[in-house]
Amino acid sequence: MKYLVFISLLFLSLSCREGSRPVVQNNGDYYTCAMHPKIRQNNPGKCPICGMILIHVKNAEGSSGDSSLVLSDQQIQLGNILVDTIGSHRIGDRMILNATLNMDESKTVAVNTRISGRIEKLYVKTTGDFVHRGERLYDLYSESLNNAKQEYLLALEKQKVLDNAVIDFKQLVESSRNKLLLWGMHADQITELAQTESHSSVTSFYSPSDGYVNNLEIHEGDFVTEGATIVRLTNLSTLWAEAQVYATQLSQIDHEGSAVVRIPGLSMDVPGRIAFVNPEMNPSARIDLVRIVIANPGGLLKPGMPVYVLLKNRQNLALTLPVDAVIRNGKGDLVWLMTGRNRFKPILVKTGLEDGYQVEISAGLQPGDIVVTRGAYLLNSEYIIRHGAGPFAKQGPNDAGTQ
Repeated sequence: MKYLVFISLLFLSLSCREGSRPVVQNNGDYYTCAMHPKIRQNNPGKCPICGMILIHVKNAEGSSGDSSLVLSDQQIQLGNILVDTIGSHRIGDRMILNATLNMDESKTVAVNTRISGRIEKLYVKTTGDFVHRGERLYDLYSESLNNAKQEYLLALEKQKVLDNAVIDFKQLVESSRNKLLLWGMHADQITELAQTESHSSVTSFYSPSDGYVNNLEIHEGDFVTEGATIVRLTNLSTLWAEAQVYATQLSQIDHEGSAVVRIPGLSMDVPGRIAFVNPEMNPSARIDLVRIVIANPGGLLKPGMPVYVLLKNRQNLALTLPVDAVIRNGKGDLVWLMTGRNRFKPILVKTGLEDGYQVEISAGLQPGDIVVTRGAYLLNSEYIIRHGAGPFAKQGPNDAGTQ
């Protein structure tokens, strides 16, 4: 009798233990943590990492083997995933670019020596000084130039004393005068030389144009050879606003369109024109250079100032999405399409124009498709956690435009 009671109690104890076990999900559902989706269990409970209560996820993927991704309501809410219906909008009517003001290189003048000699005195000694046209730049001692001056004076003297029809002294005087002009002397200096009939051992040279000293390459006492650069002068009456654009934006730029350069530091807008688009693109960054020429009213603008360039371009009516909705990869551009309740599918698309906020979808989607506009990268991460590889791995290069 005792043995019978003991066996009965043992049987009841085992039955109670067996009944207290959690029910194992056998329909493919699982429990996961909203903060740590890599945690997947068949039974309810708490996350072993953060202690949060696991959420129930119904396995709606089934055994179809497609690339769809199904999330729970809690995951969508916590991930702040938003969707929108794709439609046609105008894109390309205006483009805003970051730019920097630079010197207009076409307004830069290099003052060079036309004859060798020694710099006796330099009148411009500081970079950034403004030089007026006709202002004295430097005094040069040149033995060759002094000899040419003496030859010119002798030709004038012989013309006065021995002027006859046999020898054309007028041609000799003109030849000596042209030599002095070619070596950099001003016409007024030559006229003064003829009037005084004497010359100094040093010769003064003057600025050919207005401008700021951009680069000073010599010092007093230096010996310079023929063709050496003395100083570089830059006229800042016009400036270049140089901006960088992405390759996808180049087709959107209207070379005949209007351009406005906005200077935030001075709260002023200056109209300009597109003067140059670099024919060579930076292959590593896939960017190109666009140059806008603007006037410098009152000399207020300085090279190096950060500015904004507003380009007015032609408008296009196209399917558009927010830029953040498109995931870019070396294999292509991808968006997440909503195919059912809480069900999302990755789709390769072809993109076109881009204005910094919206991007044109030229192939891969149709009007009325519901696309993830916020949280696309979270879906991408979830897909990698579940499938072990990104959605690009299951998409071919020719899949854009197929659903």
